[in-house]
Amino acid sequence: MNKYSEIKKRFETNADEQNALLMSRYMRNRFLFYGIASPERKALYKEFINTEKKKKTPDWEFLDQCYEDEHREFQYLVFDYLLALRKYVSFEDIPRIRTYILTKSWWDTIDFLCKVIGDIGLRDARVKEQMIEWSKDENIWIRRTAIEHQLGLKEKTDPELLEKIIVNCLGSDEFFLNKAIGWALRDYSKTDPEWVRSFMDRYADQMNALSIREAGKYISF
Repeated sequence: MNKYSEIKKRFETNADEQNALLMSRYMRNRFLFYGIASPERKALYKEFINTEKKKKTPDWEFLDQCYEDEHREFQYLVFDYLLALRKYVSFEDIPRIRTYILTKSWWDTIDFLCKVIGDIGLRDARVKEQMIEWSKDENIWIRRTAIEHQLGLKEKTDPELLEKIIVNCLGSDEFFLNKAIGWALRDYSKTDPEWVRSFMDRYADQMNALSIREAGKYISF
């Protein structure tokens, strides 16, 4: 039995039909679920991922199979896998990750995959220009990834890059972009509130009300 089939068997054995319906409803019935909560799901493949880490190279064929599966838990597995093997995921792998971003796109996978891109960015300066280009992309999920890819980096955040990306995304009425803008500013306000206040002074008149509301959750301006 190959890796994909083995994981699928574990998911099927631990499926919860009632919870699957609730999870699908939460995601606006866009995806099927096995109904496995996050802690239990991760426990099912923890040992498998630990074994994969020892190989020191991602199995992209396996990850592609996971992304082709109609059950959302398999897409979540891809994120956990890539994060666990992040030392072995490089700038040259970004086109593969971009394909995942554009496949079965919704906020849940985007908000995970952006962290993989952010980790690469800490190790490879080429990500900076790539994210600036992505911030001008026609696809909202590519742009959202650019906005969010520095989430959680705290003092490692590049504020100049953050500003360029957000400015490129201003003026949109797209909920998922405006939410991401506010979220990125809110997150960085915990590290450098004065920078965020200064940003708001310069751009608030160009920002959507949703972005402003989200950005001001922890600070006033």
